[in-house]
Amino acid sequence: MKKKNCFITFAILSFLLPFMADASIQKINKKIKYRTYFGKCPSRVVGEMALQLVKVFEQEASLKSIKEKILEDNLKERYYLSSYKIDYNPVTKLLNLSFDCPTPLMKAQIYKGNGVKFYNAILVDNGQLFDPNYEMLLRSEKILKNSLPSLALPVGDLDKKNQEKVAKLIKKLDLNLRKNLSEVIISEENDLTIIFSIKNRASNAFFGKNNWIEKSKKLKKIIDYMDKKDKIPAIINLTNEKKIVVKFSDKF
Repeated sequence: MKKKNCFITFAILSFLLPFMADASIQKINKKIKYRTYFGKCPSRVVGEMALQLVKVFEQEASLKSIKEKILEDNLKERYYLSSYKIDYNPVTKLLNLSFDCPTPLMKAQIYKGNGVKFYNAILVDNGQLFDPNYEMLLRSEKILKNSLPSLALPVGDLDKKNQEKVAKLIKKLDLNLRKNLSEVIISEENDLTIIFSIKNRASNAFFGKNNWIEKSKKLKKIIDYMDKKDKIPAIINLTNEKKIVVKFSDKF
């Protein structure tokens, strides 16, 4: 009789085992391999976050628990992520964690109406303003090597509209112009001024309030034309697209 009961118990366990695998066996077996990809992120800091997520997965055996961890602890913002992708292969027991971070474009100085500096930030390519520590982290790992131009924004205009417009403009700006970019200023009236340093000479371009990308294309043509004549404009006024004014300094 005992043998019969033992056989029945074994048969029941054999039947239930496949359905228990996801819930029990994965939780017990913590020998999970993982692979990480950090993209343009500072690997030391984001690596620490990745280890936290691996530990959560080892404890819960659930991708849902990882997503909840990221949301509840606000990890995407805390670790400067622009995107992430996490998946698990139960056959190979391999957890893939892929992260990416935005590219810094400018050092932003946010100022009050009286011109007094309010705080510093880093404008990144998705139009967001990041803590200045982000630049330091990237430089410490030599991910960011070049110097960043400056951006001045009025504190009353931090609705992301202008910072997104500036980010889009800088990304589309001609590479040679970007290399010579020194400072970008947005006034309280939303007028844009770009200051270039060309052959150690300042060249100011006034863009006005609208059509910045279209005006940047015209600016490139003017700079290229003047460069062939070995001239550097001191002022290029593009506020009126139908009447562009170019002035040269007497010192030149």
